Amino acid sequence: MTFNYTFYKENMEGKVMKHICLIIAFFFISLSCFGQSYSKSWKDINYAGDTAVYHRLDIYLPQGEKAMYPVVVAIYGSAWFGNNFKESAFTSLGKPLLDAGFAVVTPNHRSSYDAKYPAQIQDIKAVIRFIRANACQYQLDTSFIGITGFSSGGHLAALAGTSRGVKEYTIGSITMDIEGNVGPYTSYSSSVDAVVDWFGPTDILKMDSCETNGMIDHSSATAPEAVLIGGPVQENKEKATLANPITYVDPSDPPFLILHGDKDPLVSYCQSVMLFNALQNAGVPSRFVIVPGGQHGQGMFVDQYLKMMADFFLQQLKQRKLIKAK
Repeated sequence: MTFNYTFYKENMEGKVMKHICLIIAFFFISLSCFGQSYSKSWKDINYAGDTAVYHRLDIYLPQGEKAMYPVVVAIYGSAWFGNNFKESAFTSLGKPLLDAGFAVVTPNHRSSYDAKYPAQIQDIKAVIRFIRANACQYQLDTSFIGITGFSSGGHLAALAGTSRGVKEYTIGSITMDIEGNVGPYTSYSSSVDAVVDWFGPTDILKMDSCETNGMIDHSSATAPEAVLIGGPVQENKEKATLANPITYVDPSDPPFLILHGDKDPLVSYCQSVMLFNALQNAGVPSRFVIVPGGQHGQGMFVDQYLKMMADFFLQQLKQRKLIKAK
C-alpha cells in the first residue's frame, strides 16, 4: 500500500492537511541533496518476511574497507501517515552518519492508516531484530546500534529507546504488546544503545497545552495523533499514554540527545522539554538542545546540528567500547 495523498486531502481537515503536505514536500524537495558518500548499499530488503512495501528497509555502508560498521537506524517523519518514505530519512540524516563511520539503516513502517498503534513501534523493533540477525551478511557491527528520527520518526526513535526490554504494558483496562512479533527474528533483542530525537512529539495528550500557533486542533478526530491511536486523544487517554515515550522511562534507558526548534509550528519544543525532564529525573544521560529559529525541519538539518548528532553517536560508541574493554 502506498501513501495516498488524494485520500488524505479528501478525508483530513483541509488546512491541517495542506500544511502537513508542505512539510512532507520540504523533506523530499527542499533538503540539500547529498552526493554519494557510501561505498555499498542494499535497497528494499523486506525485514518482516512478507512482501509489503511498508516492511522494507535500505542499508548504506560508509566508504572504506572495514569488515564491520556500527549502526544507526534513521526513521522518517510523516505525522505517522507515510509508509514508504525511507529515502527522506537518508537524505536528511544519512551523510553525516556515513562520514562518521556508521552504517545507516532506513526503514519503512506501517502508517496509521495501515494499522493503529502500536504497529509502528512493533515494526521499528522488528527492524532492530533484523539487523542483529543478519549482521554478518550486511557487515553490521551490532555491538552498537543507535537510532534517530525526525518528527513522528523522532517519536518512534525515542519510544524505541525508552521501551527497550518492554514486552507488554498495561494502563488501566488496556494492555498493549509493545514488542510485537513482526518478522522471523523474535528471539533477538530490539534494544538500542543511543537515541537522537529530532523534534518528535511525546505526550500527545498535551499537544494543545504547549505553545503552538494553533495550526492543528490536536483534540480533533482527524489530528495525526488521533488517527494513530484510533480516536480523539482526550477520549482515549489510556491509549495515548501507551504511545508516550515518557511512560516507559527508567534509569536503564540509553543516552539521549534531543534537538528541537523554538519556532516549531507543529510540535512545540515543550514536548521535548517534557521528555528531557523525565529522562533527567530518572538519571538517564541526556542532553536537550533548543535550536534558535528552528521550525519543523527548516533550520534544523544544518551542519552544526548534524555534526552534533554524529559526534553524540561517536561519543556513545566510544563509551560502549570502554565499558566492554574493562
